[in-house]
Amino acid sequence: MPSLKSLRMRINSVKSTQKITSAMKMVAASKLRRAQAQVEAARPYAVRMERMLGALAASIPTDSPSAPPLLVGTGMNQTHLLVPITADRGLAGAFNASIGRATRALARRLESEGKTVKILAVGRKGRDFLRRELASRMIGDVSYAGKRQIEFSDVQDLAERITDMLHDHQFDVCTLVYNRFQSVISQVVTEQQLIPAPIPANDTGADLLGGAAYEFEPDEETILTRLLPQNLAVQIYRAVLESVAGEHGARMTAMDNSTRNAGDMIKRLSQNYNRARQANITKELIEIISGAEAV
Repeated sequence: MPSLKSLRMRINSVKSTQKITSAMKMVAASKLRRAQAQVEAARPYAVRMERMLGALAASIPTDSPSAPPLLVGTGMNQTHLLVPITADRGLAGAFNASIGRATRALARRLESEGKTVKILAVGRKGRDFLRRELASRMIGDVSYAGKRQIEFSDVQDLAERITDMLHDHQFDVCTLVYNRFQSVISQVVTEQQLIPAPIPANDTGADLLGGAAYEFEPDEETILTRLLPQNLAVQIYRAVLESVAGEHGARMTAMDNSTRNAGDMIKRLSQNYNRARQANITKELIEIISGAEAV
């Protein structure tokens, strides 16, 4: 049985850990409120912009030579660029690992079909996870560590980098992999194709715009050329905000579970300490009584 001193040290250590996890839970809850407000504000804009561009794209033949590359891609389906979005910090349960596993599974599936896979990781945790098995597919990484709040201008640099890679024919299809925030305890792993831009197969432009008919000035292709880069940045920004909110929710849940587990461990250790202390007292009493009887 451990000594009383070692049990006291263990109890004090677990209590210190419990204070840290409790503080981290409160910090994550505070950050979650701000991040959730950002996500809820960004979602309608991103969804509406995607619908509007879908309506514009539905009226343009995808085999048109003047169609924007962001809309139709390179015309091939051989090289896939995967952009997994994870956090820069850990202590968030399975939040980061779920994206790593989903990206790895997608990469393996594409390679089994004879495709070439490239990975541009957003977040240090995803980068570290994927480097262990897919290091040869990594072409770079982006980190927002140290930023108090991620702004749209930060994501625009990433969108421009992806656009330049497309123009240089470094990939044919680009797919985001991120955690979509659903609730504090639920984040859904989502795969979203960015390039070529997804176009609904059975809907017309009027259907996507709520049944209204619009005339465009200038023409649809010119508008798409201007708006598609903006939409790319908007969709990436939305995914980053979803990931940030999901990270804080996952960390809050993980720290709450850790705090509860620490409380249970303190209770068990205290019981062991009391039993050991009582056993030592009983032993000393027996020795005193035995010594008195011997005299």
